[in-house]
Order: sequence, then C-alpha cells, then structure tokens
Amino acid sequence: MKGVLISGDRSGSGKTSVTLALSALLARDRAVQTFKVGMDYIDPSYLTAVTGRPCRNLDGFVLSPDENRAIFAAANRGADLAIVEGVRGLYEGAEAIGDAGSTAEIAKLLDLPVVLVVNARSVTRSAAALVRGFQAFDPGIRIAGVILNNVSSPSHREKATRAIEHFCGIPVIGAVPPIEEMQLAMRHLGLVPYREGSEETGFRERVETVTSLIGEYVPPEGLLSVAKELPPTGSGQLHPARDGEADIKIGLAYDEAFNFYYADLEEVLASAGARVVRFSPCHDRLPDVDGFILGGGYPEVHAARLEENTACREGLREVAQNGAPVYGECGGLIYLTDRVRLAAGWRGAPGEEVYEMAGVLTGEARMPARRVVTYIEGVANTPSPMGTGPFRGHSFHYSEVVLAPKTRFAYTLNRGVGIDGMRDGAVKGNTLGTYCHIHPVAARSMFGAFIQRCRTVRDQS
Repeated sequence: MKGVLISGDRSGSGKTSVTLALSALLARDRAVQTFKVGMDYIDPSYLTAVTGRPCRNLDGFVLSPDENRAIFAAANRGADLAIVEGVRGLYEGAEAIGDAGSTAEIAKLLDLPVVLVVNARSVTRSAAALVRGFQAFDPGIRIAGVILNNVSSPSHREKATRAIEHFCGIPVIGAVPPIEEMQLAMRHLGLVPYREGSEETGFRERVETVTSLIGEYVPPEGLLSVAKELPPTGSGQLHPARDGEADIKIGLAYDEAFNFYYADLEEVLASAGARVVRFSPCHDRLPDVDGFILGGGYPEVHAARLEENTACREGLREVAQNGAPVYGECGGLIYLTDRVRLAAGWRGAPGEEVYEMAGVLTGEARMPARRVVTYIEGVANTPSPMGTGPFRGHSFHYSEVVLAPKTRFAYTLNRGVGIDGMRDGAVKGNTLGTYCHIHPVAARSMFGAFIQRCRTVRDQS
C-alpha cells in the first residue's frame, strides 16, 4: 500500500476540501484509510463517510510516538492507500519552537511525503518562495508536491506552476480556481458533523459538489504519483480482546446532539470488557445499562428536543443519584447541568432562551461565552469514576458552565482552561463532567477505571 499526507500552508488553505474530494474519488476503486492530525471530530466524520472506513486521529501532543505509530499501522490493515489530513498550517503546533502537536511532527514520525496545499490568491512567483521556505524550514520534512488553490486564471496557474517546479524541484499536481459554489458548500459542511447534517435535504449533494469540483482540477492520479510505498503493517493488536464475554453494558449517547467520539472509543471499551449500547437523549428512553458516557456535540442546537425528552433527562438524574457511573465530556457536561441558557441573538432568537437539562450537576451552562481552543494537560488527583493520574487532552467550546460553589473538582490543570479556571472534572457521586476531550488510546487507563467503577457499583447493588 501507499501513504501520503496533505497539509496546508495555513488555516483556510483548502486542504480539508482537497482531502475530502481526493479521498472520495480514490475510494471508488480502492480501500482508502484516512487519518486526521489533531483532536478533531468534524473532518473525520466526513472522511469516514466518503471512504466507508473509520477515520483515525493522530496527535503528537496527546498521543505518544508509539501510540501514533500503532494507530496508523492497525488502521491501515486491509487498505490500499493511507491519506493523512493535516491540521492548520504544516508547522503550527502546541509550541512556538518545537513541533509537538504539529502536522510536521506526524509527517516525520510516520515518514510520509507531504503534499502542500497553497493559497495562491494574488501570488505567482512568490508562491515558489513560500514553498521553498517550507522546504528549508525543516530538512526532516519531504514536500513531494503542491496543490494550488484560488488560482484566478490560466496564466496565473501557468506562471505559479512554472516558478514552483523550477525553483523548488517538485511537481504541482493540481490547481483549483476560486469557485463560489464550493466555498459556500464547505462553509456549511465545515460547521456541521456528518451525522447531524446527513438528515438535511441536499446535504449529500453538497458533499458531491465539493468532490466533483475539486476532482476536475486535481486529478487523483497526481496524488498517487507522489505517495510512498509503506512497509507491511504487521499483525499486532492495538486493542486486544478481553478474555471472556463482555460483562458490563455502557450506554453511549449518540444522535444529532452528541456524536463527538474518536473511532477508537468503542474498541477500547470492548477491550476492557464493555458492550456499548447506543441511545439518543433526543428521542429514546434511558437504556438499562451499568454506566453512561455522554460525548461532545451541539446540545445547545438541539436543546428544545433534549428538554422535551423528559423521560431520558429524569431517568439519567435518577440513576446518577443512585450511584450509576456517568461520564460527560463538553456537550455531555452541558447536558448534565440543570439548564442551558442561550443569550438573546444566539441562533437568531429575539430573546433569551432557557432549556432544562438533566440536572445531575447543580448549575447551568451559558452561551455564548469566550472561545476556548487549547490543549489540556493536568492530573486527576481526586478520586472519581475516571481514576487518578496525569492526562492530556483538548478543549474547544463557546460556552461556560457555572456550578454550585461547593462543587468538587477531580482535575487540576497546568495547561489550558477548565470549568473553573485551572480546575476541571466536576464530580458528584459517581458522575464526572468535564470540558476536556480525551483520546481513548492515550486515556485507556481512565476508561478502564470507569469500566471497573461500573463493575464495583453493579456488584455492590
């Protein structure tokens, strides 16, 4: 099989739409395995949909080198081509000097050639200087080809292509003009997870629009020509099966309001002896299980529907009060509070909107609030259903959660922002709600502790 990484010269370069289109086109006649650099849920949901194989996340800050390599190797089994989509610009990461958390770090770790998507708006010969700078910045990175975006005319394309191929010694494998129809489609798709958007009329047509337009200007064969032959993946198990049948049932909130999960989660839970039972807080009654996981998503968008499902809200409050372990992450944290308060003008409403939530944690979520996008690093130093010890993760939200003054917090952060400054992981009984998204491979021990807490509670009841 072959492998290649698609990065951008900056955020907004067009790499997401390029990666989506090329993955969809190439998956028509081969098995394409996709990956996304960084802690992200939305791009992977699209890449999963167009290839039919779960997109896996790679991250040099949250995951160790060995964990990244293991995820890459395990996911590639049975594939013909691995396509990795970068995050932001090629060299953007968690630090100003080092490359931790960057796309470049993953390219070097996996020894993958890089195709650089360059926003060529208003530049021709200068595009060669930009690419040359990216080549020289880190000799450990091999930029194998370039895709130009926002090319305004045939002469613009020809001049920029000649300059890059002459001064940089690498091919330009595609050039995409500014197409308003594609920009509008991507603006919409980039905000809506595939699971949620797929229910909309015309949604799949938007995906097909992006695919067909990009494919017209970036032949998939060009990407294959610069991809690298990969070594055999081996036969090791990333998530070894647990001896015996699953003895714990975990209710996993999964619907239009909650769908921010990494592809490894259910496999990690299964390896710890758990069977996942998906349910919808928007539509279903609470399932009869041993514990609950409420992932991230957009509960504020579906707050009215969540409020209307009284049976699920009150059922969750009752089982939590009776000791059932519950873990809520970001959107799940919001659902665990008493209510969500949306300011006037939010989502276009003329006045303030208030919706009742599950009421497990005393307090409320308020939106909008300042935007928080950051890596998280901390230690769980107070007993909770997620165990104790150091952890890393990521936070991305526009809300704030204001809890009762005597709320107990399990997490102390030394990087990032939590619910209450450097405190996160609100604990009440066997419930923990947090703004921090953790990766199930890096946090395998935390999910293992959660499953064990479920066993303990079950055996004591």
